[in-house]
Amino acid sequence: MSNIEIVVEEENPEDPDIFGLYLGIPLTERQEYAGVLPDKIAIYRLPLQDEFGGDPELLEKEIRVTVVHEVAHHFGIDEDRLAELGWS
Repeated sequence: MSNIEIVVEEENPEDPDIFGLYLGIPLTERQEYAGVLPDKIAIYRLPLQDEFGGDPELLEKEIRVTVVHEVAHHFGIDEDRLAELGWS
């Protein structure tokens, strides 16, 4: 992966319940990509901690799932395909 920023933020201001978000142009849709700002994967700490913080092992698992889910979007995998693969 290149030209991608991965950050941890408190929460998404538009949807405070989501765990992560991919913002960018998936690899499968890129054409004439030179000079474009980096894509961004945001992992949202507060909703993950609120939902899974009582169990450190489960929290770690859900963070891993969230990161994989958002990285998959970077590679052009949509929600339906992620669900088929068990990553929804």
